[in-house]
Amino acid sequence: MGRGQEDNPKPADRYSHPDPVTDEALDWLAYLQDEPDDPARRLAFQQWLAGDPVREEAVTRLERMRALPSLREATRQDAARVAGPMRTPAPVRGRHRASRMAAMAAAAALLLGIGLYEYPALMIRWQADYVTATGVIRRIALPDGSSMTLNTASAVALDFAGGRRQVTLLQGEAFFEVRKDADRPFRVTGHFSDAEVKGTAFAVRTDESEDSVLLTRGAVEVSRLSDPRDGRLLVPGQMVEATASGLSDAVAVDPNRPLAWLDGRIVVSDQPLGEALGELRRYFDGMIVIANRGAAATLVNGSFRLSDPEAAIRTLAASAGAATTRLPGGLLIIR
Repeated sequence: MGRGQEDNPKPADRYSHPDPVTDEALDWLAYLQDEPDDPARRLAFQQWLAGDPVREEAVTRLERMRALPSLREATRQDAARVAGPMRTPAPVRGRHRASRMAAMAAAAALLLGIGLYEYPALMIRWQADYVTATGVIRRIALPDGSSMTLNTASAVALDFAGGRRQVTLLQGEAFFEVRKDADRPFRVTGHFSDAEVKGTAFAVRTDESEDSVLLTRGAVEVSRLSDPRDGRLLVPGQMVEATASGLSDAVAVDPNRPLAWLDGRIVVSDQPLGEALGELRRYFDGMIVIANRGAAATLVNGSFRLSDPEAAIRTLAASAGAATTRLPGGLLIIR
């Protein structure tokens, strides 16, 4: 870190992050937290940052995680557990103070270090107000009287304070039945799009590459997050897709197939087996490996209950002329 050992002794059993730059950044954050207003420490920290651009990136990631209320509370509780009761009336000096700070730094470093490995999933869980597990579909009443149905493995964050009606779809898919309120638009934001309505019913699905918005009743205006001028006004039965580079034209679709999950079913209609199993993976709490390329390209059909995705997988595989083998750990081999 470029500081003298006498300034910040490192216990031999202290947590070390596998990434050296992140490990140094964790040290610096703990060091600054001890005396955040010390100008000498701030100057030394700035000099360390200037030495390599990746250092600033590491600090930014850690600060973003440390700012989360859930992580701050977890860090406080874990530090208290490690360091023992902390008394505020009189300052603790010398060796006892150093030991306590080392324990707090170790607790924070451990939580942050683990967090970096699971950063995407942790970020979603810390931000989300509602999360569904794999295979779970849940209907939720919203504060304004609207309703939301979350599909499998989905997560949303809500903001209904100050008259707002804002939902952020962090992961997965949700269907909204919006209570009409001309004075308060209802907005749903995905990774690439923003959908605004006054009172309607529509579905939004998001993943790493695109958002899709499907309207079943009323009207919805969809715009691209990176360019709000790029927008589409949908009428019932239309769908639009948004990516980082653009917004598709609105296309007519039969909502019964993409929204069959609302009735606890999945409908497969002239789809390649590989594509159909890609959809079923969302509901199956295991892993599917397709080892038969011919079967993967075979068109399949059917309507299946989502409560038993493995039965649907086996039936579709058999219709494509493939066999299914189950291995320990929930691994299905299509061969």
